[in-house]
Amino acid sequence: MGEADDHATALFPELARRELPTPVSGGAPGVHGPGELPAVSTGVLPYQRIKALYHDKRIVATEPLAEDQIQPASLDLRLGAVAYRLQASFLPGRDSMVERKLDVLSMAKLDLSSQTVLERGCVYLAPLMEHLRLPRGVSAKANPKSTTGRLDVFTRLITDKGVEFERVPDGYSGPLFAEIVPRTFSVIVQQGVRLSQLRFVRGKPPPTDRLLERLNEAKNLIVDEDGPAQADIRKGLKLSVNLRGRGAAEVVGYRGRKNAPLIDMRRVDHYDPGAFWHEIRNLPGDRLILNPGYFYILGSRERVVVPPDCAAEMVPFDPTVGEFRIHYAGFFDPGFGYGENDKGTRVVLEVRAHEVPFVIEHDQVVGRVVYSRLLEVPDKIYGASIGSSYQRQGLALSKQFRR
Repeated sequence: MGEADDHATALFPELARRELPTPVSGGAPGVHGPGELPAVSTGVLPYQRIKALYHDKRIVATEPLAEDQIQPASLDLRLGAVAYRLQASFLPGRDSMVERKLDVLSMAKLDLSSQTVLERGCVYLAPLMEHLRLPRGVSAKANPKSTTGRLDVFTRLITDKGVEFERVPDGYSGPLFAEIVPRTFSVIVQQGVRLSQLRFVRGKPPPTDRLLERLNEAKNLIVDEDGPAQADIRKGLKLSVNLRGRGAAEVVGYRGRKNAPLIDMRRVDHYDPGAFWHEIRNLPGDRLILNPGYFYILGSRERVVVPPDCAAEMVPFDPTVGEFRIHYAGFFDPGFGYGENDKGTRVVLEVRAHEVPFVIEHDQVVGRVVYSRLLEVPDKIYGASIGSSYQRQGLALSKQFRR
């Protein structure tokens, strides 16, 4: 084997075996007990595999990674020392580096070594502190962190020679950049702030309804007030919206205020929600009109469970369910809603209408979640014990706001 194969075998020792476990997505089932899913040879890298990537210098950074940057199935990414105000968003294309595009599109250079304001409606690009040297067979996908999405800060990852946002190609070696567009609130950031996260994948394991059906059989994925509920599985796990309060006073959603004060992304449990959000309650007919130009925080009717050997992702825009985008921050880590009698956790929906007003009603299907297998169960899973902010959440705003 060549050097690249040697590195891959060091990171993935099972490649040295002649026979690999049978993937769940195809072929005859492997040997496994009742209610268990078969082993996989492709899938999402868990916590310990991400640590191995860092140890083997496949992830490098201008400053050492903090222990809490490595999540159960993802890596938090940090803003670097500078950012650039841009004329417009861009992708570099197959033959171009990001720096070359900056020479043309950059309007101003910002120093992030101190507090810096990113203004609503403006486009910024920030080199990240993390760089990658991925082995062959490993790719990655990015997504905003939950807190970023709940503030309507539109964030997308870009790579050199990139032709897609949020995608890091197989075997990529080079820097990472974050495009940042605050949509509702202007925000204060600084070097080291974490706006996005990266999920690593070995091979190309397609999320399938077959996997979801088997997962739901082994461990109920949907829970309601009375316990395990019927899962609607059609090209993913269907989720509906909750617009019916248990009383007239119960808040069922929030709409972002225009021209609100600045939000410091590093603050926690600090701001009065009333200065930034209109509360939505007591909706006539349990329906809500989504107006273009406004940002909404809503909640799912169902509570979701992600078992420890899986990761999940919300599909951000599904034209089959309506003219709106839902859930900017789409990653669910292993253990989301899991444990404590498997009560599940409601999904917070970050919603923005497109060109025309669109009405949604209580219990209307508004999105779908797809699941992917992990290569193995992570050494840590999502939950309060590792400082996760939104386990057992109800209708929760981002962590900057007082609960």
